[in-house]
Amino acid sequence: MTRETPSRATDRFDDDDYPAYTMGRAAEMIGSTPAFLRAVGEARLIVPLRSKGGHRRYSRYQLRIAARARELVDQGNPIEAACRIVILEDQLEEAQRLNEELRRTTSDPSRPTGP
Repeated sequence: MTRETPSRATDRFDDDDYPAYTMGRAAEMIGSTPAFLRAVGEARLIVPLRSKGGHRRYSRYQLRIAARARELVDQGNPIEAACRIVILEDQLEEAQRLNEELRRTTSDPSRPTGP
């Protein structure tokens, strides 16, 4: 087993996609239960990575998504509906971002038009 250099190990603390949290800790962080995290996994909203021993590991990004689903469930939505809402919200945000980017590039007067 090799030791990582301190700078590389520290970089993981800043990585939103690094699967740093066990199921129990992740559930605690978002105020839910491990069963809730398994349910959002079964709904394919998030797919946790697995440790070498087969244990689920969650990233901060995945926990933000699960926390949003938890909010929707707490508001009375079925878990399947909550997961679908989160997916649609994410797709809408991405479409709006792309639309804004397209607006900026087409309205830029310094950008050449045509071939």
